[in-house]
Amino acid sequence: MADMEAPRTSEFSEQEQIRRQKLEALVAAGQNPYAITRFDVTHRSKELTSQFEALEGLTVSIAGRMTSRRIMGKASFAHLLDGQGEIQIYVKRDDVGEEAYAAFKQDDLGDILGVTGVVFKTKTGEVSVHAQQVTLLCKSLKVLPEKFHGLVDTDLRYRQRYVDMIVNPEVREVFLKRSRIISEMRAYLDSHAFLEVETPVLHNQAGGAAARPFITHHNTLDIDMYLRIALELHLKRLVVGGFERVYEIGRVFRNEGMDTRHNPEFTMLEAYQAYTDYRGMMDLCEDMMRTVARRVNGTAICHLDGVEYDLEKPFARMSMVEAVRQYAGVDFDQVPDTQAAKALARERGISFEGRHQKGDILNLFFEEYVEDKLVQPTFLTGHPVEISPLSKKDPAHPGYTERFELFIGGREYCNAFSELNDPIDQRQRFEYQEFLKAHGDDEASGVDEDFLNALEYGLPPTGGIGIGVDRFVMLLTGAASIRDVLLFPTMKPQGK
Repeated sequence: MADMEAPRTSEFSEQEQIRRQKLEALVAAGQNPYAITRFDVTHRSKELTSQFEALEGLTVSIAGRMTSRRIMGKASFAHLLDGQGEIQIYVKRDDVGEEAYAAFKQDDLGDILGVTGVVFKTKTGEVSVHAQQVTLLCKSLKVLPEKFHGLVDTDLRYRQRYVDMIVNPEVREVFLKRSRIISEMRAYLDSHAFLEVETPVLHNQAGGAAARPFITHHNTLDIDMYLRIALELHLKRLVVGGFERVYEIGRVFRNEGMDTRHNPEFTMLEAYQAYTDYRGMMDLCEDMMRTVARRVNGTAICHLDGVEYDLEKPFARMSMVEAVRQYAGVDFDQVPDTQAAKALARERGISFEGRHQKGDILNLFFEEYVEDKLVQPTFLTGHPVEISPLSKKDPAHPGYTERFELFIGGREYCNAFSELNDPIDQRQRFEYQEFLKAHGDDEASGVDEDFLNALEYGLPPTGGIGIGVDRFVMLLTGAASIRDVLLFPTMKPQGK
């Protein structure tokens, strides 16, 4: 392997140059910290503080990143940050030895240390470890942001999440809570006899949602493939195959815009239950969200952007027609046809496309007049057939479907149907989507022949639901942006 050219000294700040010189000296002395492969940790910070009475006077081994240090002649105090929090160490020259103490004083903030010592409490009452041995486990060549000002540049925080988590401890708390939220969602579904499965990320055809897909190419098969935009169609195939309750929590990908609520890749929970309908999924959705909130936060009352959202109370329910009638003053039950709907849209200054039908216009009115008004948890039902290609028609109102979306704070949190299981009707809906795609609708799907083949074998009456996990995490953590709940959000490359 050819030798790599060493970086030019001018590429580094003065402090970075000093750190590299310290590393060179350590390596020259046979003390390369990167050569250390293991340090046996016996306890972590929170364990020491919560179990102090049992551990006082005992010898323990801890490890973490040095975040502060006060050198006071022959003794020093420092703090180490580990996976649970911070713990103080007390390093005294007479206890660790003159050479080791001198080496410790040469260590920098950000270095990762291993410390073996005795648990005690200082005169000020702080639980600490009185060091007997200090080992440099990893040299930090970068300088951490100054502790009291932290890393405040949001763009840099998202790009360098690893630094963000070091200097802003509350960030780690958000992601610890995210993990627990997802675990509790799993626990809820598992306790209701749902089976967790995994389905393909690469699809031969994009389907299951109205979204623009990412396209890639499989060299061996010499075919274009699509990153999945939804989990739906493969999960319903499994219901056909006999799994009566299935769910998946996984990444989906949509080649669309980015803002505080949208990221090109995000996490979706989709669940399907045989022998129920959208009302059954409505009950499941409400109970699961309330239960998870209580288990994670101790309450189902949430706060986001200064607004209190009450998940403890029964969620409101209203149809799209009712909502538009209430907030826009237009009763679409009295609108006779598409032509009349378009005339109304023109009067209200609502833009539409030539291909749009009456149901599409109703949805445009909803988006313009209603969506941001649905603040407290509200199930919106009765979506038009035109915008619901995978949902059963409402027998009492054939122009509408058995579908609901949950809105909280004017944001959509989930989408659910009584799943369409009529293969003939489904083919017609797919063909209409194909028509829309041919006429410029990039979000329309095509005809999925294999899915239609599965439906022809027989899909039992089924209720299905998709929940945006990231938005739910935002609600339970009070995060204002989806980027605050994604460890590594999609970012434009620097310099582009």
